[in-house]
Parts: sequence; structure tokens; C-alpha cells
Amino acid sequence: MVIAQRGLRHEVPTIDRLLDLRAADSARSTFLRFSSGDLTYGEARRRATGLAHGFDRLGVERGQLVPVLMANGPTFAVTWLALCSLGAVSTLLNTQFRGPSLAHALNLSGAETVVADAELVPHLAEVVEQLVHLRRLVVAGPNGDHRTLPGVQILDLDDLDTDLTTPIVSAHVPSDPAMVLFTSGTTGPSKGCVLSHRYAVRQAQLMIDNLQLRSDDVLYCPFPMFHIDATVLTIVPAMLLGTTAAIGDRFSASGFWDEIRHAGATVFDFMGATLTMLHKRLPAPDDSDNPARLAWGVPVPEFGADFEQRFGVQLVELYGSTDAGIPMYHPVDEPRRPGSCGRAIAQYDVRLFDECDDEVAIGDVGEIVVRPNEPSLMSDGYYGMPAATLESRRGLWFHTGDLARQDTDGYFYFAGRRTDSIRRRGENISAFEVEEVVKLHASVLDAAAYGVPSDLSEDDVMVAVVTRPGHEVDPADLVAFCSTRMGRHMVPRYVDVVEALPRTPTEKVQKSTLRERGVTTTTWDRAAVR
Repeated sequence: MVIAQRGLRHEVPTIDRLLDLRAADSARSTFLRFSSGDLTYGEARRRATGLAHGFDRLGVERGQLVPVLMANGPTFAVTWLALCSLGAVSTLLNTQFRGPSLAHALNLSGAETVVADAELVPHLAEVVEQLVHLRRLVVAGPNGDHRTLPGVQILDLDDLDTDLTTPIVSAHVPSDPAMVLFTSGTTGPSKGCVLSHRYAVRQAQLMIDNLQLRSDDVLYCPFPMFHIDATVLTIVPAMLLGTTAAIGDRFSASGFWDEIRHAGATVFDFMGATLTMLHKRLPAPDDSDNPARLAWGVPVPEFGADFEQRFGVQLVELYGSTDAGIPMYHPVDEPRRPGSCGRAIAQYDVRLFDECDDEVAIGDVGEIVVRPNEPSLMSDGYYGMPAATLESRRGLWFHTGDLARQDTDGYFYFAGRRTDSIRRRGENISAFEVEEVVKLHASVLDAAAYGVPSDLSEDDVMVAVVTRPGHEVDPADLVAFCSTRMGRHMVPRYVDVVEALPRTPTEKVQKSTLRERGVTTTTWDRAAVR
């Protein structure tokens, strides 16, 4: 497969080789933009190469997993690129992992060396006695009161940096693993998706092609760098185009458009919840005064057309995951089909299967299953979890766990998660479909639907809702609103008005937390007011 972007015509390179090529032809161009400042391609390559030599002297080798526990910033980016240069495998950890989840990820990796921000070292200190393999901790920033961890050598990241500018000669190739990204763990123990250099570069190339990204774009991501959106789908496309990747500190609805303006961002990515929060803020006279021309993500809510008109940006829906890559895009040059996440692109075969792994009829809901038509477009499995890897790929198809239906034109329509359904009175209810209706209510900013145990067996439907600023949610009114827009069996019995939904750093709702809390003394119960 040949890449042709800004003079690059060669077989798919590794991530570090791509940076070398860009530094050679665009050394003074801005590559990375953070709130703390910019890095040019030349500066990024020089810093990554110097640090790579330091890791090499430390004994880090090709194929060795090195967990990185860091917040967004240039140090994180340079560390990731340095490890890529060595052919090491950056294991990018969720910064909210604590206790058992952090110990699980570190022990699963088998890593002896960990790199962490100083402010996150206390998280490691809490579980250090549970860590089987940890021998060496490299700390970025002042280490404060945690200069010692039992049995662990503490080093400063700054001390590893060198003035060496000659790239380290490594035998790693595009099919070798580049990183391990952990799933959010909202439905079970986190699994580490093994992603190759080729996966990262080809996914970036396909995004450029299908979203028609340009060399004069500035690509902005407000999500953490341990997430695929920031690394594979923002930074790597920028490298291919020779343009700028702007990475925010974290998503903020109140500061989002100011960050877009400050970054000069023309393209950004979203999640349904982030669009909803932006849309439900009070209109401002300068809403459309921003440089953004296109935004991509999933899902595009029903208010998509109004959002586009208000903020002057085109919304493009797609479908994908860290495991499978992005097998579906809605064509950017065709009218949007409301509710559709697009069509399968030529590089993938996508089907919908029933519980027996038989293909469903057009129009029927089935599980999305995927297989690639070229190498390394999907993850290479879950690190250290062979049984989970085999189960997800049974029958030579990757089973996503997501549900969808397909129309006669080949467009897919997301219908929720197989594991996120609610079983009530013998019927399966899509939590996603309940949430989409609840979010249409004028007083609701955000919502999550989930099942809670019913006294009649199975589940009753419960929703947790966040109130839009300046509004109040009347649970009875909300339920009446729902009853005219969804099937009777789907109408929530319980309504919990909350200040915020518990979320992961990638804005996924942690429904396990909501289910554990269940019905409380402040929960409104439809059955109790009849």
C-alpha cells in the first residue's frame, strides 16, 4: 500500500519513520499545539530522538512494553514518539485508573519500566505492593513526597534526555506493535488492544481520504492522548499531511469554542455527549465566529442540522472502535442521512449477525461484525488475554458487541450495545434508544438509561438526567414526554436527577456506578405516583 501525501510516496512507514520524513521536509512547520505552546516537526523529532537514546541506555528494547501514565502535553507526545523510535510498545494508560484497575493494567503488561507524571505517582504508590513486575519508575516533573517506592528505582525523565540527534537504528517494521491502548473497562476488566505501526498510519490515511482532510487544516482533539482519537486519528493524520495537531488539556463545554479559536482549528472530533453539552448552552452572538469547517464523531444527534447552522460547521458521523479501526464513514459530499453512521468502506467487510452468527435481513437489527480486506487494519488482539481475543474473533469475524440495522442503500444505523440492553417483561430495550428520546427534552442536558432490578423479576427502566442550566426537570413531565415518543415498554419507571453523570476521561458513561447506586430515597418512581 502506497501513501501519497505531501511528497510521501513509499510503503507504509513506521510512526517514527514518518516523523523523520516530516522533520526532513517541514522542520519549521508547527506539528503539535498544546495550551503550553507549540512544537515544530524539527523540535519534536530532535526531542524524541534524544529521549530515545536515553531509554536505550536504560535498557528499553524493541518489542518491550513501557506503560505511560501521563496527562496531555508535549512531554507525553515526545515520550510516545521516543518509544516508537526504539520499536518499544507504548502502553498508554488511562489517567483515571486507580487501585485494582491500575494494578490490573500494569501487571497485565508485565512491564518493568513505567513512565509517569509526578502528580500521578501517588496512584502508583497506592498499589505498588500489588505490582509484580515494576522495577523502575521514570518520573516527569517534580516528584514531591514520593521519592521512594518500595523496591522501585526512581529516575527523572529529564535525566534520560541526551543531545544525540542521530536516529537509533532499529529493526522494527510497520507490522510490529506500536502501542497498547486499553478499553475503558465500563463493562468489565480493561483489555489492552495491541495496535501496530501500520494500523496507526493506515487508519490515519483512511481518515484523510474519507473526511477529505487537507494540508491547510489544523486538527483538534479535546480528549486524552491515551485515547485513539488523539494519537492515531489526530496526531498521525497531521504527520501525513504535514500540518498541525492541536491537543486540548481536557474537554470543557464552557471553554471549547475559545480553544478552537485559539488553536485555529478547522477540524475537531466529538462524542454525542460533547455535542449535546455544546448545543444546550445558551446561544451567543459569536457562535458561528470560529475557524472550524468540519467535525467528526459518533453519534450525530437529532439536532445535528441546527448545530451545523448555529456553529457553521459540518458534522460527519462514522463508526469505529480501537479494536476494529473505523470501517464506516458517512460520505462527506452526500446529504446526511439522520441516524446513520455511514457505509462500509472498501477496506472492510461489514455484516450484521444474529445470536447464532447468521446474517440478518436488510432492515433487521443485528450485531456488527467486521473483517479487514488488507493487513493490520484491526488490533492484533488483547495483550495477555488470548481467550478474550479468540472469543471476539470467533468464526473469523470480529464481533463488536454493537447493534445496528442496514438499509437497502448500504447505510448502517447504530442501535446500541448488545451488553447495554435492558430486559423488561420479556422484551429487550435498547438503552441507547431510550437516551436519544430523553435528550430531546428541552430541560435535559444529558441522560443515561440503564436497568435496575424489578420486583417482578428482570429489570425496570431507570434514567439519570442532568438538568440544562437555567431549567428544571419535572420527572412526571419527562415521563409524559417519553410516553408519546417511545414504546410503552420503554418508558422509564424511575427518574434520578443528578448534577453530573459519572464518566471516563473519554466521556463514556460509567453505568456500572449508576447501577450500583440504584434506586435511592431521592429517586422519582412512576409507580408510586399512580
